[in-house]
Amino acid sequence: MRNILLVLSGPSGVGKGTIVNYLLEEDPTLVKSVSCTTRAPREGEENGREYFFISEREFRDRIQANDFLEYDEHFGNFYGTPRSFVERQLKEHSVILEIDVVGALNAKRLMPKDTVLVMIAPPSMEELEKRLSGRGSESEADRRDRLRRVRYELEQAHLYDYVLVNEASVQTKTKIQDIIRSEKEKQI
Repeated sequence: MRNILLVLSGPSGVGKGTIVNYLLEEDPTLVKSVSCTTRAPREGEENGREYFFISEREFRDRIQANDFLEYDEHFGNFYGTPRSFVERQLKEHSVILEIDVVGALNAKRLMPKDTVLVMIAPPSMEELEKRLSGRGSESEADRRDRLRRVRYELEQAHLYDYVLVNEASVQTKTKIQDIIRSEKEKQI
């Protein structure tokens, strides 16, 4: 069986993080990729666990050194996946990467045989707005910016290998586990 780079994308608040946590708890052969970001940590986040929090200067230096599988700037901050980490992990594990649409498409372009794209969509815009408001970690202006980006992200769903509507995270997790098994068994 081959290892895969499973890329999950979808709007903020759709439940990607919860699904990733479920997958990691149930399958010790999966590893989560840790991305770099220039944004400030949110309450409870730790450097090296949720993200590697680095300066904009260091981020730009790493771009020049071709040290990212993908990177993007949105909401005034940079986000990127250390390419060396992913390539090293794929030798022994399948890797889960939770990134936005632009990053996902870049990863697929650079590693087409290894990358499986899964779009997680909300059951409705009303439900997504409710989830974002319930987090309490963003200002009203940030939530409005994120909701504006939702339309663009969902319009890119046709470029993904799979699209799942997340009505219940446990059921969505089970569908993704089926996708992982199927993709690992494919002969490329």
